[in-house]
Amino acid sequence: MKILIVHNDYGKYSGEEAVVDRMIDDLQRNGHQVKSLRKSSEQARERFVGKVRGFFSGIYSISGRQMMRKALREFKPDVVNIHNLYPFISPAVLPICRRKGIPVVMTVHNYRLICPTGLFLRDGKPCENCLTKGNEWDCIHYNCEHSRLRSLGYALRNMVARKTRAYLSCVDYFCCLTEFQKQKLIVAGFDKEKIGVIPNCVEYIEPQSEPLPECGTDYVGYVGRLSKEKGYDLLLEVAQRHPEIEFRFAGTLRDNQEIEIPSNAKLCGQLTSEQLAKFYTNARFIVIPSRCYEGFPVALLEAASHKRCCIAPNHGAFPDLMTEKESNQIGGVLFQPNNIEDLEQKICELWSDKKLSDELGSIAEENYKRRFLKEIVNDEWGKTLNQIITNETSCN
Repeated sequence: MKILIVHNDYGKYSGEEAVVDRMIDDLQRNGHQVKSLRKSSEQARERFVGKVRGFFSGIYSISGRQMMRKALREFKPDVVNIHNLYPFISPAVLPICRRKGIPVVMTVHNYRLICPTGLFLRDGKPCENCLTKGNEWDCIHYNCEHSRLRSLGYALRNMVARKTRAYLSCVDYFCCLTEFQKQKLIVAGFDKEKIGVIPNCVEYIEPQSEPLPECGTDYVGYVGRLSKEKGYDLLLEVAQRHPEIEFRFAGTLRDNQEIEIPSNAKLCGQLTSEQLAKFYTNARFIVIPSRCYEGFPVALLEAASHKRCCIAPNHGAFPDLMTEKESNQIGGVLFQPNNIEDLEQKICELWSDKKLSDELGSIAEENYKRRFLKEIVNDEWGKTLNQIITNETSCN
């Protein structure tokens, strides 16, 4: 099978890029021919010219269309797998695939199809105004990107895609990461018959017991970018309240602001795969304190693969993905979103009950192996892509 992967990389390497890179590698290992059509947003936000290009390219990218025509002409793929198109590829490439009769499958990593920012977040709290109202005006009205130009650009590109039905008319199948995402697309008017759910996955790696010198052992762990929507500052506040508990943060700082790091907390920076395996192994448990809904955090699966449970907010897809009771879900604990007191309570309770955290970690590992192993998910992707090619259905 010849598969064209299309993705606009973000400014900084993210979990989405990691998923795309892993998918390309897995498809090639399984004998498929894979070609990438990729552009990068690195440094685009810092440079004025890049901001202007991003503003207009997100609506209609001439260079993106040229790249797509060339890729289709030279590679002749059996199927196109879209990930992120913004800002330098744009939905304007989708009609080209339709006219060529090449089926398109889109991996839905976030909520950008129905929310201009992709986060369903405003002023630190979940917001679904654009979904319920069926338009993007509130992104501009509330300046959701904290930049008038960026908020306007995000709203315009979503409006154009919606008005031209670029996704509705030119994507044959949408692969969501969770049932929660799928239901949101259905509410927005997407055809439920053309939406499936294929979760993220991670490869099982044997635990690495040797500690990282900069992180040590036995701590509350956090894995992900250090940005406001991820809620890492909430965890820092809990750390300040409880100097008797050690906290470790693995990830890159994204907020351009001075932050106070208590003596019992350490920023370990961006870790390699081997270092990250050690980080999970030596953590008591992992906390995902996100203010936003999230798509499907890879940290949740990586923790489970290392027999570690998570504490996560009780919103978005998390209630469907994890619980301490249901056997078909990843073991863990839920807290009231954006509630520092409840987060503090859950952390203290789980920290003081190592037996419970170990039990939940075992449940997490068991269900990860049952549902989210790389081999299982790759098989689902192979069957889905084959079915789309065989049916040769184009959305009109």
